[in-house]
Amino acid sequence: MVVEAGQPAPDFTLRTEEGEPFTREHLLGRTSVLVFYPFAFSPVCTDQLSVYNDLLEDFTARGATLYGVSCDASPSQSAFKQQLGVEIQQLSDFEPKGATCRAFGVYHEGGFAERALVIVDPDGTVRWSHQAENPGVLPGANLIFDAL
Repeated sequence: MVVEAGQPAPDFTLRTEEGEPFTREHLLGRTSVLVFYPFAFSPVCTDQLSVYNDLLEDFTARGATLYGVSCDASPSQSAFKQQLGVEIQQLSDFEPKGATCRAFGVYHEGGFAERALVIVDPDGTVRWSHQAENPGVLPGANLIFDAL
């Protein structure tokens, strides 16, 4: 089950597209939206990141920074981001596979991230979370805007 509002965001280490570590500390001082998605290049994930990217200025205007998180390797995420032409920073939970997804309660035992959204406040507290009823359901951007 996805981490609940009011809980501190768990400690984690992801990798940026450049292979650099990205940890809980990188979220501090800003409102962050972690967009957990199952697979780069899958149809629903492509639609989801495209829609969110089209609204990126609106998210930024509300003080939110979006991050895409999947269990794909960083090179796959980079190619996905480049092909889509999106600006949302991608973070890899590839090795150890799914460790961050497990910490946030969104790891699917099939080896991928469940489709979930987690808003983390500037102090590192989870403000809001949502997990789609299944990986094929695209959570609308309105859910994020309502939670912000």
